[in-house]
Amino acid sequence: MDDLAGFLRTRRSRVDPSAAGIPIDSRRRVEGLRREEVAHLSGVSVDYYVRLEQGRATQPSEQVLDALARVLGLDETERGHLYRLARQRRHHAKSPSGRPRPELLRVLDLVTDAPAMIMNHRMDVVAGNRLAGLLYGREIPGLNTARHIFLEEAERGLYADWEKCTLDVVGHLRLAAGKYPGDPRLASLVGELAMGSRRFRRLWARADVRARTHGRKAYLHPLVGLLELHQENFALPDESGLELLVLSAAPGSPTEDGLRLLGALGGADHPSVNPPVKGLPAGRS
Repeated sequence: MDDLAGFLRTRRSRVDPSAAGIPIDSRRRVEGLRREEVAHLSGVSVDYYVRLEQGRATQPSEQVLDALARVLGLDETERGHLYRLARQRRHHAKSPSGRPRPELLRVLDLVTDAPAMIMNHRMDVVAGNRLAGLLYGREIPGLNTARHIFLEEAERGLYADWEKCTLDVVGHLRLAAGKYPGDPRLASLVGELAMGSRRFRRLWARADVRARTHGRKAYLHPLVGLLELHQENFALPDESGLELLVLSAAPGSPTEDGLRLLGALGGADHPSVNPPVKGLPAGRS
């Protein structure tokens, strides 16, 4: 799904030569840095760097990776991704099971005023609280948010910042592909999205990576209107590969009122809202 050679090529094409101290003129036709320029700035031979970009050189040293990260201007997330791609031939991380512990499911019951979900590295929602089900207007287990954003056209209007959401989704899946290159279900999802969405294909080809940590998430809910929420991602301290996502509203804000109204509408068994289901049936992950 992902490889070191492709990542190096895309990062090289985005470096401003003048920022790297390389003079440019009107005759230059190369976008970004040339291979020989990356090699020179990194202190490696041109032949070795060419072999890296062709996938013929394996297991570059830590010193080489550090130098490449510096020359290519990688941020912390991209640097970690580069190191994982370089080690793929040495070690394939086992895909996590993605099954939430019962104690973790009980935590969702404690979050009553904000949508909260448990999600795996493939962006499958494996559990959610009541407000999460009301936010999406459907049962939460079985929802894949990447598929929901890219392929379910009727649902696109739910995302007020749809284009930004697509960037975040592709960046996250790129990171997941670097961590779990042998995950067939992740590969299948990427293939499905690529077949069904031109935008996904275009963004995937850019090889951008993004870490999900926190940030603004805006929804245009059909019942209560605009909800401007803040998302916090909590990676769980185990080997499950799961994250807890909580979408909170600022105190006293219109969004807080909107969530309260949404909860009341759901309590009245509004016909357009499906009852939420917390956990996956036995045997699913």
